Amino acid sequence: MGNNKNNLIFGGSGFIGKHLANKIGIGAINCDIKINNSTSKLCDVRQPIDIQVDDISTIFNLAAVHTTPGHAYFEYFETNMKGAENICNFARWKNINTIIFTSSIAPYGTWEDEKNEGSLPLPTSAYGSSKLVAEEIHKRWQAEKPDDRTLIIVRPGVVFGQNEGGNFTRLYRAMKSGRFFYPGRKGTKKAAIYVKDLVKLMVEMAEKEKPGVHLYNTVFTPIHSIEDICRTIAKVTNVTKPNFTIPKGALTLAASTICNIGKLVGKSFDGIHPDRVKKLMISTNINGQKLLDHGYKFSFTLEEAIEDWFNNCRRKELS
Repeated sequence: MGNNKNNLIFGGSGFIGKHLANKIGIGAINCDIKINNSTSKLCDVRQPIDIQVDDISTIFNLAAVHTTPGHAYFEYFETNMKGAENICNFARWKNINTIIFTSSIAPYGTWEDEKNEGSLPLPTSAYGSSKLVAEEIHKRWQAEKPDDRTLIIVRPGVVFGQNEGGNFTRLYRAMKSGRFFYPGRKGTKKAAIYVKDLVKLMVEMAEKEKPGVHLYNTVFTPIHSIEDICRTIAKVTNVTKPNFTIPKGALTLAASTICNIGKLVGKSFDGIHPDRVKKLMISTNINGQKLLDHGYKFSFTLEEAIEDWFNNCRRKELS
């Protein structure tokens, strides 16, 4: 960023944080419980923040507990809610007037109908609820000095790209091994964004937006179906495109059975959990038109994003 000041990335050791630090370049300081370079600051956002950094222009709050399922109910609030409070208190102390908060589409809940920024949030998970509370904590901070403070809340869909280790990576590996079948149907809509576009947009917003509260769904528009995503991955990486669909009832029963067997034998089967399978069969139908209407542009289409990711992995696999 061109202001020659420091930019703090809380949660900068994670997947998105590393890409964001790379995008910002000089002046990006990672604040995390995991230290990954010489400019990092050890920081646990669950506790009051007392790090010594001056001349700060912007805070990027990416710190979160997010894997669902995967954590105890309280853990989502302990990190996501308390983290928001402590980061906002730090911003007050250091008189920092710009915060970019990476929320999620989870506050919308798991519903089939289309959601936009004006839709009523109806979270259906502890993660979604904790993120919604965190948004409100940040809004309270901004409202204290509305003419001076800029709050940007981004709600990304599934973020994919190099080193994600998440949904797209699991999907690719399942397709490569011939183990992927469409869960319930082929037309399930899945809101997503390439990590390089997400961090680019966040940096642009930090430089462009004026004091106030700005909320954006950061997702591909128009939205892609799971079949679109599978077809694109197959085209770019030359793995076999899936053709079969497993009925919803059969898939739910199989996931429950495998999960219960895993508990009995003390083994976890990667990605196979009834709640995760249920999520696969429900559309995340998120409208991102507001982002485009405000002049923001994507650098990659879905196919270009998968191609770029594959190239970054030396065209060996998606990882």
